[in-house]
Amino acid sequence: MEPITTDQLLAFDQIARDGTFSRAAQSLGIAQPTISARVLSLEETVGGPLFLRGGRTVSLTPLGHSFLPYARRALMLLREGLESARLVQEGQVGRVTVGAIESLTGSFLASSIAHFVSTHPHVELFVRSAHSQQIVEMLQDGLVRLGLLAWPIFTVDLVTLLRFDEPLLLVVAPHHPLAGGGPHALEEVAARGAPLLHVRWGPTAEPFLDQLTRLATPVRDVPIDTAQQMALAGRGVALLTRTLVAEDLAAGRLLALDLADAVLPKRQSALVRLPQTL
Repeated sequence: MEPITTDQLLAFDQIARDGTFSRAAQSLGIAQPTISARVLSLEETVGGPLFLRGGRTVSLTPLGHSFLPYARRALMLLREGLESARLVQEGQVGRVTVGAIESLTGSFLASSIAHFVSTHPHVELFVRSAHSQQIVEMLQDGLVRLGLLAWPIFTVDLVTLLRFDEPLLLVVAPHHPLAGGGPHALEEVAARGAPLLHVRWGPTAEPFLDQLTRLATPVRDVPIDTAQQMALAGRGVALLTRTLVAEDLAAGRLLALDLADAVLPKRQSALVRLPQTL
């Protein structure tokens, strides 16, 4: 049995729509002998005539009626397949897996995800939250293709697609003893801000945090969300990213402290991938 070709199915479908071989040939932009030959070849493959020939128009035989929906379904699947291939080629469909550090999964990443979903509605997007080193391991294990993590990373070779800085702020609740006045000396923050809610923000913030923790007693190593909630409750001073506390600052739930003798660091982050991916 000879394989059925797309050209044969297109000819068969177009003749069924137009009612004549000549009009169908014009619709397809081919010569009438060509369309006749394609239909004859298709009829040999399916085992019988597909059209009743006679007069100015043609009509489907019972075999033609039974075969037509399958031919059209095959053509529809082919068109869908070609469209899917085009969208994949253009980056419009597929799957994107991202590992992101916890502090960037809120408003920062949410707005980016909302924009991506609206512009790439056929692309599946999966986001996994983890620490920077865990994200590196997920990249190496193939669990995610992109990583949004604290930068720099010295343990593995990564390709940076985007790098950006976020200001870090020392924040307290409005009823905290350090609220109001200022600017404050670092020793004052260490003495009156107790406890210091210590969050690890990566290499770029470590020198400042080391200086502050040497002065402060006590120091509490806590997760980011815990530091934010304790600061909101007036139970310590926390060094948090501006992105994370933007809404709390705007609503007056937290206040940012000015320092007289130190410069607040910035947390550097990057969107990365492994060299061999993408």
